[in-house]
Amino acid sequence: MESCKGPEGEEVKCVWVHGPIIVGAGPSGLAVAACLSHHGLPYVILERSHCINSLWQHRTYDRLKLHLPKHFCQLPFMPFPHHFPKYPSKNHFISYLQSYAHRFNIRPRFNQSVHTAHFDAASQFWVVRTNDFQYISPWLVVATGENADPVIPSILGMDSFHGPIVHTSAYKSGSHYKNKRVLVIGCGNSGMEVSLDLCRHNATPYMVARNTVHVLPREMFGFSTFGIGMALLKWLPIKLVDKLVLALARLMLGDTARYGVRRPKTGPIELKLVTGKTPVLDVGQVAQIRSGNIKVMEGVKEITRNGAKFMDGQEKEFSAIILATGYKSNVPTWLKSRESFTKDGMPKTPFPMGWKGENGLYTVGFTRRGLLGSASDAVKIAEDIADQWMSVKDKSYRNSHMILLKST
Repeated sequence: MESCKGPEGEEVKCVWVHGPIIVGAGPSGLAVAACLSHHGLPYVILERSHCINSLWQHRTYDRLKLHLPKHFCQLPFMPFPHHFPKYPSKNHFISYLQSYAHRFNIRPRFNQSVHTAHFDAASQFWVVRTNDFQYISPWLVVATGENADPVIPSILGMDSFHGPIVHTSAYKSGSHYKNKRVLVIGCGNSGMEVSLDLCRHNATPYMVARNTVHVLPREMFGFSTFGIGMALLKWLPIKLVDKLVLALARLMLGDTARYGVRRPKTGPIELKLVTGKTPVLDVGQVAQIRSGNIKVMEGVKEITRNGAKFMDGQEKEFSAIILATGYKSNVPTWLKSRESFTKDGMPKTPFPMGWKGENGLYTVGFTRRGLLGSASDAVKIAEDIADQWMSVKDKSYRNSHMILLKST
């Protein structure tokens, strides 16, 4: 470790990393670390929080479970324990990741929020600046993922509302809303599940379904709907698979449009593969919508002091508002050399090649294909770096002081 000057002339500690720098210690970052270890390669993993998997530990609601069976969600080289349920709970998943980090001796550097990262063309190294260190490496793995920060919409009148407005990242349980009328803005998996949770705690949720969304049974005939779809794709064209899945969904759930939840024109599997938009998997929400316990509303026109006005002219009073408006990438806030990324912080190169950028840049957790996509890309990234290891390692040792001299 040597000292060098930061961008404003201050002295910072420089750390030469003899392997990749991984930004983010969520499932994607842990998967890459384990795969690198499998090849015997060193790395440094930087995490802005004080723990691994901070999203699941601190920004998820209590009733959350994995939406897919556990074998679709396991990380490389370590399946879920046999005694875990088919759909592991939030606590099961946190336990699994802690065991995963222990098994592969993954020790992130915590409280290392990345301020900037850029590629230095002169030295051919990545320079990653945190609050008190400057890390230097030939490789940078962006593992912060597509769900790094909550999306907070701007709705007319939000500042005037008398009650609490919270994002689902701060929602824990419906027990805090007992006997209250609650507006839930968003009808994706989070919006649907929070609405269901509110029902089970004797609250009255009004769910805004402004956009179209596919709602599918989580299981059909005892098998995962996702698994059935993936199996059928091996034999049938995607449009036919979608027609079969939707026919079965209608048979089991009825016509959701009758209750205000309209389906997109594109089928659920095609929509997922092309755009990444995930269908809602029903675990009881549709029954609550049919019974009127979850009331579906059109888009919000304006938030008022005591509630909201809706696009269809209705006006309702609410005690609280929950924003089930999703998450976004935070890459644009810190990655300065982002020719490989869009302005929204997603890889420009489409799946399945989005994992590899230019000049030793890699991305994981951006496929919109969940943990299965992260695991697949982690394996590819580690293999690609392993193929380069000896030649880049030799060059790095020869040039390791160049950037340090340039910074001082």
